[in-house]
Amino acid sequence: MSNGNEERLVNIESALAHVDQLTESLNETMVEQAKSIRRLTLQMDQLADRLAAEDMKAAKDNITKPPHYS
Repeated sequence: MSNGNEERLVNIESALAHVDQLTESLNETMVEQAKSIRRLTLQMDQLADRLAAEDMKAAKDNITKPPHYS
């Protein structure tokens, strides 16, 4: 193999190694983001449930019975 072709092959292999490393890094980032999204979605659902329960309690507390129900 000529010196020029060997140098080209080395450059291509080096670029491929960098692409592989970048792909792995991006994959790890996506996995972490997916975990964060799941955690935040769960927290949001819990807060929405808590808010709905508090609203229901406040609505029930504001209901007054007519005097003849006493």
